[in-house]
Amino acid sequence: MPAKKTIARARQDKREGKSASTQAGEFVHDEIKRIRHGKHGARSAKQAIAIGLSEARSAGVKVPAKKSAAKKSSAKKASSKKTTAHRAAAKKSGESKTTRARAATKALKRESTKTVSHSALSKQAKGSAHKRAATSRSAAAKKAAHTKGAAGRSAAAKKAARTRATRAKSR
Repeated sequence: MPAKKTIARARQDKREGKSASTQAGEFVHDEIKRIRHGKHGARSAKQAIAIGLSEARSAGVKVPAKKSAAKKSSAKKASSKKTTAHRAAAKKSGESKTTRARAATKALKRESTKTVSHSALSKQAKGSAHKRAATSRSAAAKKAAHTKGAAGRSAAAKKAARTRATRAKSR
């Protein structure tokens, strides 16, 4: 269950006209924080991001499902009879939603927290960006600059200048 502050930040992003992925980013950030604080772990950075996106979807952020997930949903409709039979079998065996949820939480607690380290997340982001086309990355950067606002752009420019200056000193 996401924190009220996280939902409030996502709604603020929506009011500011930011994209659904930016709104969902609040939930992903919250999930990363939870893992870093040791509430539970994750098998990979991708899993941590997926958990955050799932929470965002359940909170009402209109994040599109991956293309492969869309294909799976059509396959799920075909196998709905099997699912109904599985539910009936689960009820007979005494398995409930709470039991399954508790088992999932226990499994996550056994996982590592190193998967959301700065280097692991950096590697994940670079790999993900590398799969996208240059035009797509450029368009996203332009949109980000547009929604940042004048004060935000000014602050980012000052920060970039400081970074360049410190890197020039270290060389």
